[in-house]
Amino acid sequence: MEDFLKVAKAVMLGHAVGDALGVPVEFQQRWRLKENPVTDMTGGGTHRMPVGTWSDDTSMALCTLDSFVGGRLSLKKIMENFGRWLYNGEFTATGTTFDVGGTCGNAIYRYIKEKKSTSRCGLDDEFSNGNGSLMRIHPFVLYLIANHYNIYSPVKLRDIGKVSALTHAHPRSKLACQIYAIILEELIKNPDKSSVEKAMGNIQSLPFGALKGEYNELKHFSRLLGGIENLSEDDIASDGYVINSLEAAVWCLLVTNSYEECVLKAVNLGGDTDTTAAIAGGLAGALYGYEAIPKRWLNALQRRDYIESLCEKVFGK
Repeated sequence: MEDFLKVAKAVMLGHAVGDALGVPVEFQQRWRLKENPVTDMTGGGTHRMPVGTWSDDTSMALCTLDSFVGGRLSLKKIMENFGRWLYNGEFTATGTTFDVGGTCGNAIYRYIKEKKSTSRCGLDDEFSNGNGSLMRIHPFVLYLIANHYNIYSPVKLRDIGKVSALTHAHPRSKLACQIYAIILEELIKNPDKSSVEKAMGNIQSLPFGALKGEYNELKHFSRLLGGIENLSEDDIASDGYVINSLEAAVWCLLVTNSYEECVLKAVNLGGDTDTTAAIAGGLAGALYGYEAIPKRWLNALQRRDYIESLCEKVFGK
């Protein structure tokens, strides 16, 4: 497991660093960032937070990762952790909860305050297809890989959908998480860009008929599955819509040649900078490895030791 622990740290820290790079410029327009691009980790800006502060993207991912310390999937534990984060400031970089997505906030309220079950707290309407489950699905994917589960099986694809559905229960969001999971697994098995193409081919031959609603949503992912790297930057949107976020992250991975280049490209797309860079950063961590994440950024990252220690608790056995 030692080798996989290093992979898990690369993905988790790759995600967190991308998140922290994007926090100060979240919501900035692309043209402004072209005039004054992000080139290093800073503080202040949109949320006026210290250098190296990560947002809800990483907090919710850590809530998910922490739930596996006991060794098995517990949807209730994940939701309880989300409540501790949202209402008590736990699992945060600085003790302060900020930048909470509306769909996530509503789902957590429904679970904690209205006592809805884990199968009913997530929002399932078409307008609740933001990137809030995509940004925190990677710890569960790592857990599945570490325990040698077959991610391609309908059972595990459904489990990925269930974890998404805690906040984002529409089939489109669940499918986005399932597609991301397959891309991440292929990158971990073979850290090469060709693994993304392999994943895209595998996705199109999956038994989605066994997944009910997800099958009908596959048409919305045609650009991603049909050679996203051939599109120009002007064709890539970087807002909070789940499909746009996944497209932007994979595009950044495929048109760049290093971890640093990938996450900076993602941040400088503007818009939902922290989430785009976080998703791209997790994939880039899998592709390029732990050592490829610049040390100056790791050293600046808030609570880096906590993130690494949590990885060790889950994957260091």
